[in-house]
Amino acid sequence: MITLDKRPQPSRLWTIATPLLAVVLTMVCGGLLFAALGKNPVVTIRTIFLDPLFSEFAWYYRPQLLIKGAPLVLIAIGLSFGFRAGIWNIGAEGQYIVGAICGAAVGLAFYPVESALIFPLMVLAAALGGIAWGMIPGVLRVKFGTNEILVSLMLVYVAEQLLAAMALGRLRNPQGMGFPGSRNLAQYPSATSWINESAGMHWGIVAAFIAVIFAYIALSRHIFGFQVRLSGQSPRAARFAGVNPGLLVLVCMGISGGLAGLAGLFEVAGPAGQISIDFNAGYGFTAIIVAFLGRLHPVGILLAGGLMALTYIGGEIAQSNLGLPGAAIQLLQGMLLFFLLAVDLLTNYRVRLRKSEVA
Repeated sequence: MITLDKRPQPSRLWTIATPLLAVVLTMVCGGLLFAALGKNPVVTIRTIFLDPLFSEFAWYYRPQLLIKGAPLVLIAIGLSFGFRAGIWNIGAEGQYIVGAICGAAVGLAFYPVESALIFPLMVLAAALGGIAWGMIPGVLRVKFGTNEILVSLMLVYVAEQLLAAMALGRLRNPQGMGFPGSRNLAQYPSATSWINESAGMHWGIVAAFIAVIFAYIALSRHIFGFQVRLSGQSPRAARFAGVNPGLLVLVCMGISGGLAGLAGLFEVAGPAGQISIDFNAGYGFTAIIVAFLGRLHPVGILLAGGLMALTYIGGEIAQSNLGLPGAAIQLLQGMLLFFLLAVDLLTNYRVRLRKSEVA
């Protein structure tokens, strides 16, 4: 008979080992999935996880890893504050969309004026847009006790409709011959986030590294980080320690919303280039996997963001070279979170084998 015994303290060894074990299990089960689809599992796994780094075209793929990883890291860092405090913002995708809309709207409003102030204004507008969208579930939880999981998730669908309305309406390119979508911001130097497009560098990558450093200092060296950790581990003890739970909810939702909004702005002003109906690529949901795969630790999130970016780039290579369905890559990414949550049980419990008692 298999039983689970509660550990006195979470195992530090398993805390580090479970993400690695989850990745290995994902590769094994992913290989079985690819074999069922008629693909060579070894070749497919190699294509997804190794070719972007070591193939003859790695010089092209490596900068793409930074471009794909930056929004994931930015959003996941913001989510980690709330998750550590027991505040479950599942709607970062909506905050990402609204941030992109607000930032792009400011840039397009000044078109074709050239000024060094336009991009900073876009950054500010994107952050404020993401914060405002994130504050909706935060305020509703504080004032009315609503469930922030449901509210933030439902607001994603509202944001998607707002995105479609903007792409078809107020932000549509007047010279676009009626096609949906805004002007191409990549052709508007004052509104682009590229530092060096040929090298794959844009300001979102810089912002992601700054966010990692900021989060590390805030969570490990500042009283705010102590309040976040204490609220997540023991809300009652946090109240006795003087933590204002309502204010903490608003601050954490504001941080996650602001960083998600910035991720949207850097994406629309860089790789995406324009507001379009299908602008959102699911980064807000994928960042949840990144946050948990990184153990809600800033450095872990940075590494997990790189791994998830690897599945994006490697998945695109596998689709192009091996004819692998795109849905299989999404399933592979979902497996990461599934196995992480499954093996995470070992962090707090020991598995025991005991003989069944005979009645």
